[in-house]
Amino acid sequence: MTFDMNDVAPQQSGDLIPDGTFAKVTMSIRKGGTDEASEADRGLLKPSNQPGSDVLMLDAEFTVAEGPHARRKFWQNFTVQGGKLDEQGQSIGWKISKSTFRAMIDSALGLSPEDMSEEAKAKRVLRGLADLDGITFVAKIQIEPNRNPAYKDANKLDHVVLPTAPEWQKVMAGETVPAQPSNKPRPAAAPAQPATPAWGQAQPAAAPAAPAWSSPAAQTAAQSASEPAAPKATGGPAWLNP
Repeated sequence: MTFDMNDVAPQQSGDLIPDGTFAKVTMSIRKGGTDEASEADRGLLKPSNQPGSDVLMLDAEFTVAEGPHARRKFWQNFTVQGGKLDEQGQSIGWKISKSTFRAMIDSALGLSPEDMSEEAKAKRVLRGLADLDGITFVAKIQIEPNRNPAYKDANKLDHVVLPTAPEWQKVMAGETVPAQPSNKPRPAAAPAQPATPAWGQAQPAAAPAAPAWSSPAAQTAAQSASEPAAPKATGGPAWLNP
């Protein structure tokens, strides 16, 4: 058996997609193993790996669909449950995520955000968040500086570009749109504390052993491995049924 490597894409560099790039991207959902309320979303969500957190997230992988950065990827989590609450007791993170998901649908289908006709409203109804798997829309991509200089910066979704924006029209027409960098400053690192010599450090008393059931190792870790998406049923979302 032989392997023909001539039709394989060249190795990509580790450089990030330039800050402020406009591109058409496709979102894939990486299952996290935790159920959502909808039957269609069984095993879809990913729990936070922060101790004591009640946050459940949608683990999304974005792939640039075409253009000079085609097939480049970046990743982002969207809060679906838990976290900080507003005055009404609703998850603030989920409200932000819902606005982003609606914008994805409008961008994918060419809907004006002001279009509240019955036809447009019907297209924004999901059987579950799993319906968003495979949606393709126009995005502005940013470089998010890492607060810890020991780790690399990363590409993230700056915002979804709506059909009312001139950049949406150009990207959909296959035109190259000049990048518009966000110029976000790098977060200030925590100031270093002067080291205290060993002889000046108070010796803490030995802490009692914690019971086994309170060990962080006993908590469920977030699953980040990518799993194949379940086959789509007929009558799915409009962006999967051209």
